[in-house]
Amino acid sequence: MNKQHSANHASTIKPDNNGSNSNMNTIVKTDVLVIGAGLAGLSTALSLPTSLHVTVLSKAALEVCSSHYAQGGIAASLDKDDSVSDHIADTLVAGAGLCTADNTASILGAGQQAVQWLCAQGVPFTQNSSKASDNINAQDFSQLQTSELHLTKEGGHGCRRVAHADDATGRHVMDTLILKAQSATNITILPYHEALELLTSPIADTQYLGGYGAKHCQGALVFDHKQALQLTFQSRTVVLASGGLGQLFKRASAPNVCVGDGVMMAWQAGCRLANLEFIQFHPTGLALGDSSFLISEALRGEGGRLYCPQTGVRFMLDIDARAELAPRDIVARAIATQIDSNGLGYVHLDVSHLPADFVKAHFPQIYKTLLAHGIDMTTDPIPVAPTAHYSCGGVVTDAKGLTDLPGLYAAGEVAYTGLHGANRLASNSLLECVVVGRNIAANLPHYLERLDNLQNLEDLTKMATFDRASCDELTQSYLSAWSAPVLRDTQSVMLPASVSSAYHYELTHESLTPDIHTDIATITTALKTLMTANMGITRSAEQLEQALQQIQEWQHWSTKSKVSQLGTNNASSPTTANELSYFQLERQLTLATLIIQSAYQRFESRGGHYRQDYPNLATAPLTSVVEPQHDLAYDQFSYFAGSTQPLKSDNCLPEHSLPKHCLPEKSHVLVEID
Repeated sequence: MNKQHSANHASTIKPDNNGSNSNMNTIVKTDVLVIGAGLAGLSTALSLPTSLHVTVLSKAALEVCSSHYAQGGIAASLDKDDSVSDHIADTLVAGAGLCTADNTASILGAGQQAVQWLCAQGVPFTQNSSKASDNINAQDFSQLQTSELHLTKEGGHGCRRVAHADDATGRHVMDTLILKAQSATNITILPYHEALELLTSPIADTQYLGGYGAKHCQGALVFDHKQALQLTFQSRTVVLASGGLGQLFKRASAPNVCVGDGVMMAWQAGCRLANLEFIQFHPTGLALGDSSFLISEALRGEGGRLYCPQTGVRFMLDIDARAELAPRDIVARAIATQIDSNGLGYVHLDVSHLPADFVKAHFPQIYKTLLAHGIDMTTDPIPVAPTAHYSCGGVVTDAKGLTDLPGLYAAGEVAYTGLHGANRLASNSLLECVVVGRNIAANLPHYLERLDNLQNLEDLTKMATFDRASCDELTQSYLSAWSAPVLRDTQSVMLPASVSSAYHYELTHESLTPDIHTDIATITTALKTLMTANMGITRSAEQLEQALQQIQEWQHWSTKSKVSQLGTNNASSPTTANELSYFQLERQLTLATLIIQSAYQRFESRGGHYRQDYPNLATAPLTSVVEPQHDLAYDQFSYFAGSTQPLKSDNCLPEHSLPKHCLPEKSHVLVEID
């Protein structure tokens, strides 16, 4: 059997609702389950000890991930005239006051080592000398040193700092790491396996854990698309590297698998989410039809200019002293303003003033792609417009990849380390994937060692010779191996009751009966249009309220339609392709609600979040936090009992200023204890 498709399967009987043994549930056991086969996931898998069996899940084919499509490169202070402190300073400026300082310093400080590790894997980075192009197939790129790499410059960077492989860095990096992973004897890669839900279990006898996290993560429910069935993956620990949520928007650079399912799984399992409202829009997506192709920021780094197609005016000169090399949020808003006024749907990016041979040599993929569209970038302007590109928020995670849930690590775009703040500095994301992924690989064996010791705890408590001191020692050893990330200067996001009830929407709106003309695909497409229009580069309270109302109607429709079609109204994970469609829609609608509520309750404009009705910065930068789903019902109950205030910040409107449908409704709160 091909190793890429093999796994350690063990079949067991799973009783159905009637207690019979008619339903088969396949169990797959592994040491480490990695959800996501992008740069973060593979960096982790390849850095783990070979003594651990690692299973890597890919929702679709291996090349369908954001890492594969990254053009620009990986940022690190590699030049002799650069420094880590300068890189940190540029990142903090771009992050607009919301970067987590210690995590930022830790991640960027490991930049040189991360790029050197990629070199050692054999990534064919572009070099300073021309010898690399003489016979690329004959070279041993694993011997490359970071001092030999050609560096380019991107927006927000004060110097040349971006290592790259032509203008297709992501593809070269991923092709190299996939081959490495496929040849590793301890790694199994499973394409077309979609994670549905994280599995948790009690941590031994929790009465001796001092109230600390009663559960830890030990696997996931997974849908095998090729066999159209649900699998149970049991693992000692899980690494969440599932990517972002760009496909909630109409124009997005991310592939169609990026719908934020990893964020939702972690939240439902007990993790906090942070800064979901900060969606970065890449300023220069190719504006031709429905194209999702990006025009790399490196073009502007090498001298590309932005012009109004009607007047020929280079408009960025009047907006920012850095012109086209201002941070992405500034450039994207400037382009959006131009588009609103010119009515054309695009502006022009021009590199025709650069030598043609230079353009072709440095940007071969972009040149070839545009030529296929009838555009010769050496002579013709390129039509560009902003496109949803990166989620700066995500699952609260520290620089080692630890989340709030013991046993669950997170890395890459799904995670919120605080590195990107309110606006990601270009090419910092690939660096974060490698650094945090390798940090996870360094931490994980120590966690497993303490976990193995802790698993003896329950047996010890049952022995007549039970020694409380030994028990306490094991407990403290485990606790020292897992510390939940610490967030400072936060504000809590208050959510509607329909979110807290875990998809158990009350069917009180009789007018919202299933409509045969309204199907899941139609709503999914409409959701993208809604998010782009109401949760795009600029937002307002009115737009966000309208979006929430529409989403709640879709949620009611989905629930009633699911009951009609499937005869069920529970929150269990899908076991068939038909059930999966409803499950995916409901999860996307809930995530959209979390994002919109986060934006609605940030009464300022900062970085990638711009409110037309609150155009200024707040007095203090606060991180917005969505509390774990399983705690939400208790929080809301306490709020209505008068014991807590949901938002404690001078940036927030008083309770009576929030629209009714944005507030929890006491009659709908379901308090569930699992």
